[in-house]
Amino acid sequence: MTWLDRREPWDAQQEDARDEGDIDYARVIHSASFRRLQGKTQILNLGDSDFYRTRLTHSLEVAQIGSGLVKQLAKSSPKHDATKYLPDRSTIQAIGCSHDLGHPPFGHGGEIALNYCMRTADKERVGGFEGNGQTLRILSRLENFSADAGANLSRRSLLGILKYPVSFSEAENSTLQPRLQESPSTLKIIDDRASTPPKCYLNTENDVVAWILEPLSGSDRDHFQSLEKEDGKHNASMHKSLDCSIMDVADDIAYGVHDFEDAVALKLISATQFQEYIPEDKCSSFLNALKEKYPGESENDVYGRMLDGLFGATNTRKRYISRLVHHFITAIEYDEYSQFDEPLLKFRAKLASPQAQFLKSLKKLVFSEVIKNPSVQHLEFKGQSMVVSVFEALQSDPKRLLPTDTFKKYEAEGDGLRVICDFVAGMTDAYLLKTYERLFAPRFGSVFDKL
Repeated sequence: MTWLDRREPWDAQQEDARDEGDIDYARVIHSASFRRLQGKTQILNLGDSDFYRTRLTHSLEVAQIGSGLVKQLAKSSPKHDATKYLPDRSTIQAIGCSHDLGHPPFGHGGEIALNYCMRTADKERVGGFEGNGQTLRILSRLENFSADAGANLSRRSLLGILKYPVSFSEAENSTLQPRLQESPSTLKIIDDRASTPPKCYLNTENDVVAWILEPLSGSDRDHFQSLEKEDGKHNASMHKSLDCSIMDVADDIAYGVHDFEDAVALKLISATQFQEYIPEDKCSSFLNALKEKYPGESENDVYGRMLDGLFGATNTRKRYISRLVHHFITAIEYDEYSQFDEPLLKFRAKLASPQAQFLKSLKKLVFSEVIKNPSVQHLEFKGQSMVVSVFEALQSDPKRLLPTDTFKKYEAEGDGLRVICDFVAGMTDAYLLKTYERLFAPRFGSVFDKL
């Protein structure tokens, strides 16, 4: 029993020179789920421009930054006990490329909508819907590289993808049940707070997670799956593996820096807003690095130079964005959790404190001024409503409305809501919109449209 095992026996052909990480990476980037990410929203709606990032380009950036973080850890801490356990390049890229596979159409709004739609499912057995949990489900069940194990990735890659190692039923706070808002309006408006799912894996993958964690001692397994409880919120998992922590830092960097870059290009964030969220003391580590490049300038001068670089000409902005990514990658370091014996759990990656504070402020800026921007929220609200309408239509008459191959799964698996949920979650934004219009728009649709 090793971290390189696969759930279904599989042996490479004798002449195949690839190692396990290479095989996992190939299966992820050649998967249908990975290709669909090009049609799923990152933050900005796809119709706004072909230039801005999608889930696909974001995932590629996470994979690239993740491999950079691994290289940096090996260079910065060659004698650290954790360095010999670092993942190879293909493994971390496989994890980075697959981390968003389970996100549904229209982002967080679609995730809430599907969790609301799954509210009538058997919660103890089936659970609701959560994007990270759907990623594990796709890779362990829904992809077609094996008979019954999905993409049949190595145990180590699946451990790296397992961002929240607690099940839906364990993480869910029973007082937060998906529901509609109480409103005199006749509109069906989802209560976002009550309908937001816990961060977890889905109950349908209990056996998969048990297999992933088989190499751990009982003590390590219990610690790894421990929960933090807080009144009025879902329970939160407390731990992740070394590989997952590297991917998580890479995800934060891509989100904080590259989504910020898109927002500046779209003029959703101004220099004034940047100064409000990130004054000099919040980005002092970066300013100190710039001072080395511009000796003799005051901190205020360097701060102004940074603002001019980030909010000035496009070619200058790209250079400063590159410097930001470099600044964060070179600040990576190890953290240690002594309660674990397994090295892949005992060691994790994190950013040094000053850089972590700066990145946190960048993420807060993007969240507050971009994600919560009314123009973005209007699209998310509309997408959420369309997801619910399509799901409920398919649920009302599956034989009539589901594609033939999907209906066969619906009949065969005896878990109808989950099959419908898998089908809707796998849609791109454009395919969801097309399906909605075929079902509900009087003048749209043709028998020649391929489902």
